[in-house]
Amino acid sequence: MKHVPLRPALSTLPPYVPGARVPVGAAAYKLSSNENPYPPLPSVVAAIADGAVDVNRYPDMYATELTDAVAVHLGVQPDQVVAGCGSVAVLGHILAAFCDAGDQVVYPWRSFEAYPIAVTLAGAESVQVPTGDDGRLDLPAMAAAVTERTRVVLVCTPNNPTGPAVHAAELDAFLAAVPRNVLVVLDEAYVEFVRDPQAPDGLAVLAAHPNVVLLRTFSKAYGLAGLRVGFAVADARLAAGIRSASTPFGVSHLAQLAGVASLRAADELLDRVDRIVLERARLLDGLRAQGWDVPDSQANFVWLPLGDASARFAQEATEAGVLVRPFAADGVRISVGEPEATDLVLQVAGQFRR
Repeated sequence: MKHVPLRPALSTLPPYVPGARVPVGAAAYKLSSNENPYPPLPSVVAAIADGAVDVNRYPDMYATELTDAVAVHLGVQPDQVVAGCGSVAVLGHILAAFCDAGDQVVYPWRSFEAYPIAVTLAGAESVQVPTGDDGRLDLPAMAAAVTERTRVVLVCTPNNPTGPAVHAAELDAFLAAVPRNVLVVLDEAYVEFVRDPQAPDGLAVLAAHPNVVLLRTFSKAYGLAGLRVGFAVADARLAAGIRSASTPFGVSHLAQLAGVASLRAADELLDRVDRIVLERARLLDGLRAQGWDVPDSQANFVWLPLGDASARFAQEATEAGVLVRPFAADGVRISVGEPEATDLVLQVAGQFRR
């Protein structure tokens, strides 16, 4: 019997593994998905509730009110902003706009696990450049990996799942080495959590380099992971191309309203980010005091390079009532959550070292 064939690329497509969820009826802290531990602000919930009566209508196709609000918030022009159903979807639109079959996309590894999936689905070829033992991106090696077939380079900063942010000087040197006809995507999903004084100003980098695109999200700092809304900021010509490749009506009406309401409450929300940053410092300090060699994190998570012991650590954490995210035989990523969750993580980590 003949069957309808699937694309051959699907047979090699790596699965996206979501963070473990708390079983129904169980009590545990979920630190496996880099979620914001705080619920939406009342003003954001009110905006979502008010918009619920209109869900029988299609949303604004180009998320005009949201892109206008993002533009004002960042100090760019509205035609430079392209919204989508989470930054992962926007990344897919970027690759669709710039890559043809056989083109290459360079990115660090280990990094965001959606990268190889998105590149494969775009019909492009992945070129993975190992991160350093300190969890930092090796930008000179990434620049050296660029060839005539390279169309896009992905720079995740801070890097998910290892945590460090690239530094401005090394990024400047990298951009000087990369040809101007190669698109460089700065994936800044965690930019609001960055406190490293050497980290680059993404908007300044964008203004100085027409081949740079910023990729950001409302999922992390703004706590809208469940509504799926992210955006790209780019030169207007490039943004128009990304917009052309975007899914029509890709951002729901409720997500648009919640994003606008969140920007109006940005100061209040970023105060929560400051609290998460303080809790991140407590977690890092506690782990290092126990003797762990932990990379610097500028995101809302920390990384334990546990190698083959990763799955065992995750299992022990689960048994103690805290869900973390193991990555094969590389390490474990632990999101920053409630102070009580930090206490549990430190307890598990301390016992694990004995």
